[in-house]
Amino acid sequence: LHEWFLILCIFCWQISAVPVSELCQHRFLLYNKDATHHLFEVSAGLDSLVLGEGQILAQVKQVVKTGQGIPGFDRKISGLFKHAITVGKRVRTKTSISTGSVSVSSAAVELALMKLPESSHATARMLVVGAGKMGKLVIKHLAAKGCTKIVVVNRTEDRVSAIRKELENVEIVYLPLSEMLARAAEADVIFTSTASETLLFSKEQVQALPPVSSQIGGRRLFIDISVPRNVGSCVSDVETARVYNVDDLKEIVEANKEDRLHKAMEAQAIIVEEVKQFEAWKDSLETVPTIKKLRAYAERIRSSEFDKCLSKMGDDIPKNKKKAIYDLSIGIVNKLLHGPMQHLRCDGNEIRSLSEILENMHALNRIFSLDTEISVLEQKIRAKIEQNQK
Repeated sequence: LHEWFLILCIFCWQISAVPVSELCQHRFLLYNKDATHHLFEVSAGLDSLVLGEGQILAQVKQVVKTGQGIPGFDRKISGLFKHAITVGKRVRTKTSISTGSVSVSSAAVELALMKLPESSHATARMLVVGAGKMGKLVIKHLAAKGCTKIVVVNRTEDRVSAIRKELENVEIVYLPLSEMLARAAEADVIFTSTASETLLFSKEQVQALPPVSSQIGGRRLFIDISVPRNVGSCVSDVETARVYNVDDLKEIVEANKEDRLHKAMEAQAIIVEEVKQFEAWKDSLETVPTIKKLRAYAERIRSSEFDKCLSKMGDDIPKNKKKAIYDLSIGIVNKLLHGPMQHLRCDGNEIRSLSEILENMHALNRIFSLDTEISVLEQKIRAKIEQNQK
């Protein structure tokens, strides 16, 4: 398998726990720059089911952590994944692609907090009716927004106990359905997500509930994400209550999805730039042998001349003078090498082309008789030049 395909195999295997043998049955081949571009898209959340999804970035970080010390996870591959992490962070910071709810459950929590006074977010009393898939997601989103206590009403306690184990830092209070109205009287925000085909809250029941504090806004919020609905539409007629259902939330979700699509286009421009920078860094690695040979050549001369200088000055030279001479020799060598080294590196700003770097490498090997085996390097760089010219 090609080196870059192996990179994607390692990456996909790490994040999905799918055996590589099974992954290969559904593989697609990406080479060089295309593979890099795809990995950067994945890290930025552009290849996720939910655009901008954040968990994937943590999984990329885990790939780097797991890969350290493994044969084959060399400097180039390690550098690729580390650069992918940088890209993921930059895209999310520059475009804010992860903001804005794109699921009904997250939109429900976002809407509730939007309708509450900001000063009451930490103290508002939350009640979740139903602990199924949607109810669980609502609880998780509330916890992510900083809610530390949630009352959950459900038919059984099993599901609530499982959620409680996942969210150890959140106080989750379970109560049976028979306690629903009593707990609703104490809640400021009520999320409903059950499969009940009959209404859980009617207009008469809601009218009988005590009013909520004016600090919360003076109105009890009902966020109904159930299908069929758990809260009667006529509850909206109650002056002290406000009802929002799935239809209201879908508008928010669709608007946020549209916004993320626009941000994804901005992200692509960033990724193109980052791919260029990574490719420049990768290409510059091809000249590393020449750089090392040139440095070693200069160091041999510096060390020899330094020893000759000391021998001429005698054995009674103070340590501070020896150090001054040593520092002088190091400084001269570094300054002399700075120019040649810069002309062997590709930094992605197109000041120097790959062909120019190749010519510089040939010239330095010829001038200083470095005898570097550059045939393989030359083939790689020439192939790169030809690819860019197509």
